[in-house]
Amino acid sequence: MMAQRIENHGIVGDLRTAALVALDGSVDFLCWPRFDSPSIFASLLDDEKGGRFELAPALNGARHRQLYLPDTNVLLTRFLSHEGVAEISDYMALGPAQRLVRRAKAVRGPMRFRMRCAPRFDYARAAHEVTEDGPTLIFRGADGTALRLRATVPLRIRDGDGIAEFTLEMGQAAAFVLEDAALGQAQPANPQEVAACFKQTSDAWRRWTARSTYRGRWRDMVNRSALVLKLMTSAEHGSIVAAPTFGLPETIGGVRNWDYRYTWIRDAAFTVYAFLRIGHTAEAVAFMRWLAARENDCVTDGKLELMYGLDGHRELTETTLPHLSGYRNSTPVRIGNGAAGQLQLDIYGELMDAAYLCDKYGEQISHEAWQSVIRSMNWVVENWERPDEGIWEVRGGRRHFLHSRVMCWVALDRALRLARKRSLPGPLIRWLEARDAIYQDVHTNFWDPEEGAFVQSKGSKSLDAACLLMPLMRFISPTDPRWLSTLDAVGRRLVDDSLVRRYEDESVDGLDGIEGSFNMCSFWYVECLARAGDVKKARFLFEKMLGYANHLGLYAEELGPAGEHLGNFPQAFTHLALISAAHYLDRALSVEDAAPRQPIQDTPFPAGEI
Repeated sequence: MMAQRIENHGIVGDLRTAALVALDGSVDFLCWPRFDSPSIFASLLDDEKGGRFELAPALNGARHRQLYLPDTNVLLTRFLSHEGVAEISDYMALGPAQRLVRRAKAVRGPMRFRMRCAPRFDYARAAHEVTEDGPTLIFRGADGTALRLRATVPLRIRDGDGIAEFTLEMGQAAAFVLEDAALGQAQPANPQEVAACFKQTSDAWRRWTARSTYRGRWRDMVNRSALVLKLMTSAEHGSIVAAPTFGLPETIGGVRNWDYRYTWIRDAAFTVYAFLRIGHTAEAVAFMRWLAARENDCVTDGKLELMYGLDGHRELTETTLPHLSGYRNSTPVRIGNGAAGQLQLDIYGELMDAAYLCDKYGEQISHEAWQSVIRSMNWVVENWERPDEGIWEVRGGRRHFLHSRVMCWVALDRALRLARKRSLPGPLIRWLEARDAIYQDVHTNFWDPEEGAFVQSKGSKSLDAACLLMPLMRFISPTDPRWLSTLDAVGRRLVDDSLVRRYEDESVDGLDGIEGSFNMCSFWYVECLARAGDVKKARFLFEKMLGYANHLGLYAEELGPAGEHLGNFPQAFTHLALISAAHYLDRALSVEDAAPRQPIQDTPFPAGEI
């Protein structure tokens, strides 16, 4: 069996971890029991060694289709052929018992099915044994992980894997349940229990989706993006991962193969904004509480780490898995993330923007959290002039990046607004002076009159798509002449049709090779165009970007030369930017429809500030 492409997958999860399910019915990726735990299935990264969970009808030349039950994360995979129609439903149960549930059904005609459960523990580094426990199978890895497989059909052992071959008459179904061996019972899967779990899980997702306040033109895509972001949150901790995968390449055959199963302050803060924008306040509040606990760790100087493990741990040592061949032979496959030790000054801006909005729309900031804000803002005042690695986590040396400067301004601006709004104490005059000094620094040292644009870093001539956040974060008016000139330069130098590259200078990250267009930047560009008044062009490019989603409305981090999905998948950055662009663009279009000559009002929920 050949490994499926990244985009040929759907995702299911239980707010602890997530699994990728391919069009051919194979679970090709799953870390167990948490997002940042070692993988048990990783055939996406090595077709022979990674491990997978196969379930499919024995058909030749079947056409494959996948869809989600509307407003849920319950995935259906269909097999269509002249011999009949088969369907696999996949979901992870929501609740205290962690289970991956797979159900095969013969929709038309009798159908022969095959199942093979082939876990490979500890990133396929640990040996395992499989034993029978009554009608169930127990897989025990040398790393201590133990899983139980239960089913409604007989199971057998072959070559260390669990297998089953069975025939279903039209309308019949068979179910398989993979769970922690300590929690499961040595008895077959109960069809009634599986059906009840299916209904409970579907209903729970529909109830969550129904809380969205978005009723715009792109409701299906926005809801799907919200469901994807929800899958990346930890119900236990409130933290949010950047992506549920590791090691998927930004360039085929290249070395940009990172581990994104951690909580970046930046990514999670943007996700909070996306949740708040469509009415999901509980997730925003949970993350801000988690973050307050991290800030309490910074009692001395207010400096934050840029990323954490789900439970807040900081040991994220980067290493490689040389025994894995990598996705389409892209090596090294990395786990952990060496960027954890970098200096990225922009995170304070994203953090404070989220804190300000959460205070307004979610839960008011506590005394303890405000004390942490004071420490962090004082640290920003003392350190904003330092060079850093920036939003793109470059490994080619620190620079004075435009985006980092702008976000330091955002940090102090939001802290000042919050202090005045809530009458909170703090060294406001000091913050105000630093904020204004940053503003002058950006307009003096990062504006290039010859290029007619704000440049990537001090002294450079290159452009960086991160500048697109300047009007979105209200650093500059979206119709300011300097900004319009910069936006025009971005369109000429970084944009191919609707696809936006992150930066011009490929050497800035210190790595060999080139990368694809960055989906988040493409959606930022759409929103910037709409805010600048070019609503028709913005809609045109937005619709074109929607066409690059996979068959389920999911996006990876980047798009390659042939429109293929690259990088970790699905990517929170892409989906949160889609939500933001869809939200603003829908309002802008409604204003134009109602009164074409009336200026677009930035209400009720603009980026950063009301």
